Amino acid sequence: MRILLSIPIIVVLLQFAVATRVLAVGETIAEISVTGNRRIETQVILNAIRLKTGDTVLGDKIDADLRSIYNLGYFLDVRVSTEESPQGTTLIYSVLEKPGVREIRFQGNKALSTDKLNKDALELSKGGIFSTKDLNKSVDKIKQLYENEGYYLAQVTSEVRNYSPTDVGVIFKIVEGDKIFIKKIGFDGNKVFSDRKLRKVMQTRQKNWLSWITNAGTYRDEMLKNDALIIADHYMNHGYINVKVGEPVVTLNESKDALHVMIGITEGEQYRIAKIDFEGDLMEPVSVLRKKLKSEPGAIFSRSVIRDDIIALTDLYGDKGYAFANINPLTKQDNEKKTLDIVFDMERGELVHIGKISISGNAKTRDKVIRREMRITETGLYSATGLKRSKQNLMNTDYFQEANISTTKGSDANTLDVDVEVKEKSTGAFSIGGGYSSFDGIVGQGSISQNNFLGKGLKANFSLSIGGKSQTYSLGVTEPYFLDTKWSLGGDIYRTSYDYIDYSRRATGFAIKGGYTFNDFMSAFLMYRFEIRKLYDPEPAYKILNKKDPVNFPLDSTTTSSVLAGFSHNSTDYHIQPSTGFVNNFSVEFAGVGGDSRFAKFTTDHTWFHPIYKNSVVFSTRLAFGYIKGIGRQVPIDDKFYLGGINSLRGYETRTVSPIKSELITTTTPFTTDVVYLGADKQAYGNTEITFPILAEQGIRGLVFFDYGNAANDFSKLFNPIQMSYGGGVRWNSPMGPLRLEYGIPLNPRHGIDKSSGRFEFSMGRMF
Repeated sequence: MRILLSIPIIVVLLQFAVATRVLAVGETIAEISVTGNRRIETQVILNAIRLKTGDTVLGDKIDADLRSIYNLGYFLDVRVSTEESPQGTTLIYSVLEKPGVREIRFQGNKALSTDKLNKDALELSKGGIFSTKDLNKSVDKIKQLYENEGYYLAQVTSEVRNYSPTDVGVIFKIVEGDKIFIKKIGFDGNKVFSDRKLRKVMQTRQKNWLSWITNAGTYRDEMLKNDALIIADHYMNHGYINVKVGEPVVTLNESKDALHVMIGITEGEQYRIAKIDFEGDLMEPVSVLRKKLKSEPGAIFSRSVIRDDIIALTDLYGDKGYAFANINPLTKQDNEKKTLDIVFDMERGELVHIGKISISGNAKTRDKVIRREMRITETGLYSATGLKRSKQNLMNTDYFQEANISTTKGSDANTLDVDVEVKEKSTGAFSIGGGYSSFDGIVGQGSISQNNFLGKGLKANFSLSIGGKSQTYSLGVTEPYFLDTKWSLGGDIYRTSYDYIDYSRRATGFAIKGGYTFNDFMSAFLMYRFEIRKLYDPEPAYKILNKKDPVNFPLDSTTTSSVLAGFSHNSTDYHIQPSTGFVNNFSVEFAGVGGDSRFAKFTTDHTWFHPIYKNSVVFSTRLAFGYIKGIGRQVPIDDKFYLGGINSLRGYETRTVSPIKSELITTTTPFTTDVVYLGADKQAYGNTEITFPILAEQGIRGLVFFDYGNAANDFSKLFNPIQMSYGGGVRWNSPMGPLRLEYGIPLNPRHGIDKSSGRFEFSMGRMF
C-alpha cells in the first residue's frame, strides 16, 4: 500500500518554536491574513484561531493557534510570519493543504455493489480532502460489511496514487473469498440450560438448510456480542442474578470453510423473591399497587418481569398526570437463603399537563383525522396509557407506515408538548384473490379501494371480479366519523353472479349501514339490506329437486328485505396483524321487512391471539357459530350455511361442507348419481393457527393450522362427524394487500367428495 507522507506533529511543533523567534513579539496586530489555501475557505481557518486584530503578538498564543489550525485535519504544514506595513503588523498564516481525492475506485467487489460500499463504508469522498486516518477507517468498514454478509476471510487493501502535488486517487482492492457460515455454536459452563435452549434465545443462528434464504449462520460481530447480553438476560429472567457470560470466541475450522463460536458461562445460583414492599410517594394503597405487579413472593426472580412491573407502576402514576414518576426497585440479597427482598421506591414528581399537540408528515391525511384518534387533549392531564393508545389507534387506521409520538418540554416545567410524526402509506389498493379446484379451475377476483378517500378517512371501494365462474361489481363508501361524531354512515350497491356446483346465482342489491363507536374496543352497527336474486342454470340433480319441490329449490326471482344488527369487540394490539387480544363479533339478521324471505339469522365469531415467543410467534384460536330459522316459511337454500374453503375449513372445497341430497341422473349413459348441497340451519367451526416469521423484514410469515367443524340441520349431527383438516402456508402483507398461500389436507375426507391429498388455495388483498 502506498501512503502519502505527512508531517508528524513533533515537526510542526518545532516549526512553531522557530517561527515565534522571528515574529514581531509584542507588536499590535493590524491585520490577519491566510495564504496557501485552495479548497478550504479562509473563514474556516480564521474561525480556528483566537488572536484577533488589535491583540498583541504573543508566542504562546501563536503556538496555540498553529496547533488549532493543524488539528482541523486539512493541512500537511502550517507556518506563521509577520509583515510590517504603514497600518501596523500583519500576521500571516501560510498553509499547505493535504491533497484532494480526485478518484475512488473498487476492484474485485462482486458480492457488494459499488453503490453500497460508497454509501455504507467510505469515510473519504470524491473531491474531498485526503486523510490517512479516513482511509484506514474506510478499509475497516469495508471489511466489516463483508463480514456481515458472511465473507469472513475477505481481504481489503488500499492504494494511493499521486496524480499531482494536489490530487490523489484511491483504489480499494478486494479479495472476497468464499462465503463462510457459522457451523457450530457451543457453550462452556452451562448446566441449567442446554446448548440447544441457549441457541434458541440468540439472534445469531447456525447454518441450516434455509440459510440461502434466511442467511442463518452469517457472522455479524455486533449481533454476536449482543447475543452474550441476551443470554445473560435469559439467565437473569430465571433467577440467576450472578451469571457471567464471556465474550464469544470465534475460530475458523481447520479446512477454513466454517466458523465455530464458543461462549463461556458461569451460571451461579438461582434466587427467589422473599418479599415485596413499597416506599416513597404512595398514591394508591399497597393492595392496589400489588395488583399491578406480575412478581410475587416465592416466585423465581425475573429481571424482565421486574421491568414489566416498573412499566406498569410508571403507567399507573403517568395516567394520573405524573409524567416524570420514577420507580426504582431496591433489592436486598440474602446469599445463604438465595432470596431477594424487593422494595419499589416510588417518586411521583410533578403533575404535568399537555401543552401543544403538533402533527407532521401528513401530506394527504387531514389533521382532524389524526386528532380524532388521539386519546390525550391539549390542556388535559398527561396520560401514559393515552399516549400508547393514540399510537395504536393511528396504526390501526391502516393509513400510515409509521406513527411516532414523542414529548418535548412545553412552555413551563409542568407542561409537555406532544409531537405526532406520521409516515403515510398508500391507502389505495388493488387486490386480487382466487383459488383452484378440479371443478372450478382457476377463479380470480379483483377490487380497487381507497381507505382514506380525500384524506378525510372516508372508506371507498369499487370491486370488480371476473373469474371462470363468477362476476362481482360493487361500489360503496363509508364515513367512519359522520359529522365528526362517533357515528358512522355508509352504503353499498352491488351486483354479483356465481356459478355454484348446483346452480348459478345472480343478485342485485343495496345496503345502508350506520354504526356507533362506544370506545376504542367496542362498536355496534345497524344495516338495512334489499336484494333481488335469481337462481338459474341448474345442474341435472337440482333440476330434478326443483320439479319435486319448487318452493325449497326455487329457480324464480325472489327478494330479500332485511335488517341486520351487530356488536363488535376488538382488544387486539394491531388489527392488521394481531399478536395479543380478543376479537368478538355477534350479529342478528331479520328478513321479513317486506320482500319474499322470512328468516332470523344469528352468527357469533370469537378469536383469541396470544404470543408464544416475544411478539413474533403467535398462537390464535377461533370459534364461530351460526343459526338460521325460517319464520312461517322455509329458509332460501342460498341463505343457509355452507363451510369449506380458505375462510372456514381449509382442505375442503368451498361450500361443500353441508347436508347433501343424492339424485340418480337417468339422462346420462351409463346412469350417474349426482349430489345437491342443501346448506344447513346450523354451523360450528374453529381454526387454530401458529404464525411465525420467515423473512421478518419483508413481512413474510409462515403458519401451521388445524381446522374443524361442520354444518348440519340437527344438533346431533353438528358434531358427529366433525370434519377436520390440517396444513400450512405463507402470508405476506404485500403492497397490494394481505396475500395468503395455504394448503389444507382433510383428516377425514368424505368418500366421493374430498381429495385425500389436500387442496391448495390462495387469496391476495382484502376481500369485499
